[in-house]
Amino acid sequence: MFDPATLQDLVQSYGLWLLVPLSILEGPIVTVLAAWFAHANGGSLTLVYTICVIGDLAGDTLIYGLGRGGPGMLPDRWQRLLRIDVARRDRLTDHFAVKGGRTLLIGKLTHSAGFAVLLAAGAARMPLGKFWLYNLLGSLPKTLCFVLVGVLLGNALPQVDRYIAHGSLILLGLMALAALVWWCLPRRCSS
Repeated sequence: MFDPATLQDLVQSYGLWLLVPLSILEGPIVTVLAAWFAHANGGSLTLVYTICVIGDLAGDTLIYGLGRGGPGMLPDRWQRLLRIDVARRDRLTDHFAVKGGRTLLIGKLTHSAGFAVLLAAGAARMPLGKFWLYNLLGSLPKTLCFVLVGVLLGNALPQVDRYIAHGSLILLGLMALAALVWWCLPRRCSS
């Protein structure tokens, strides 16, 4: 996690645009810290918000790109281990063609599933324009929430970071459980 003093020194030395690469690396906590810092020092929350949205979209586009090129870069053995085959890729592509926007928004707003959904969108070859549109629609309220957390709870940053991490882990666990039930249950019923 970035501590407030380090972020303050970096922003004072290099300007607010430094938030773009930092928010690519660790978007939520950087957004909370930057909003807290801007609020406490009379800075522009609008500029912080805009820059953090840009950083979030840039980072998500990198993950999308990894997903787009990723499956083909994996050795055949890993693809078999991960059950990546033509039929599964076709189902993923079909899913994102019909429900890609909804899936992307859910992944974006749940935070913990975001990485996997972004990879899947790339692997499914979701059109980049559609990806950016839905990703922006998810990023705007999510980043606004983190800005508000920074303004309202900025003095409690260690606890905020812990709450974000715990909330993400709980959501990830619930989603993993749902995926396990979804994955295993039909196989048992059809046997």
